[in-house]
Amino acid sequence: MKTYQVVGIGNAIVDVLTQCDDSFLDLMGIEKGIMQLVERNRGEMLYGAMRSPVQQPGGSVANTLAGLGNLGLSTAFIGRVHDDALGRFYAREMIAGGTDFPNPPVAGGELPSSRSMIFVSPDGERSMNTYLGISAELGPEDVSDDVAGRAEILFLEGYLYDKDKGKAAFERAAKLCREAGGQAGITLSDPFCVDRHRGDFRRLVKDLDFVIGNEAEWQSLYETDDLGAALETAAGEGRLIVCTRSGADVVIVRGDEEAVVPVRRVVPVDATGAGDQFAAGFLYGIATGQSLEICGRMGVVAAAEVISHFGARPETDLKALFRKDGLI
Repeated sequence: MKTYQVVGIGNAIVDVLTQCDDSFLDLMGIEKGIMQLVERNRGEMLYGAMRSPVQQPGGSVANTLAGLGNLGLSTAFIGRVHDDALGRFYAREMIAGGTDFPNPPVAGGELPSSRSMIFVSPDGERSMNTYLGISAELGPEDVSDDVAGRAEILFLEGYLYDKDKGKAAFERAAKLCREAGGQAGITLSDPFCVDRHRGDFRRLVKDLDFVIGNEAEWQSLYETDDLGAALETAAGEGRLIVCTRSGADVVIVRGDEEAVVPVRRVVPVDATGAGDQFAAGFLYGIATGQSLEICGRMGVVAAAEVISHFGARPETDLKALFRKDGLI
């Protein structure tokens, strides 16, 4: 049986990206810079309004796995796609990128494969309009013992908590991983997701091995505008706490150990995937036994690379960038 260094579980979403200006966002009633869930009809309307779209496999945790695959780790992704053109594209592209996709596309009359229409404005902000489709039907039956139970690190997507089946899949995967001696952690996903599942996420901070979130997500979790107070509470309850802050230092806390890592100031071409690739660099450091500071610096390098071009996945050899910075 194959042992994976990192296994992810989350929404399998095809990203469809295009560039636009702020007036277009206003015209279409799109709120800038956030992720909005949309119904199927609106999703089709927005797709039809896109100019020269670029299609890529996406989903937050899946993007992180693409970064880890770029770095040479053995990875797998637990997700659900339909046996339609988008679903087959998604499965094929994940495998081509070096990440196993163990669940075959689902045939029959279920929902279509999920897609996110992403409008990138001139300042690099992305406005995401996501139709979840079949990926939201991920359940515990999709979690194989031979995948989650053979993960050294399991990375979970907070969005899964939006449905009971996803939550059950999440809990089963974490149980299998940790019973076999692996580490399980979560990304908080976004402040609105945190608002919806605050009680569960506070429990997960205490129960899981690591939690990654940004400033807004941590403040939402503890219902405070004081980031320091939020992180102090999280650090007192959790094993490993990571906080990214747009344009400001990353804070990482494990027990009495703390690392504050400066970011690289880069004018973004497209901010899509910055958090996902930070997680990739950070988890690569964890998987290879690096210090908290080096883990954070690896995350910062990976995030800086992805915002320098269009799309949510790295286009450069990240290991070469790490070597250039003396990180490996």
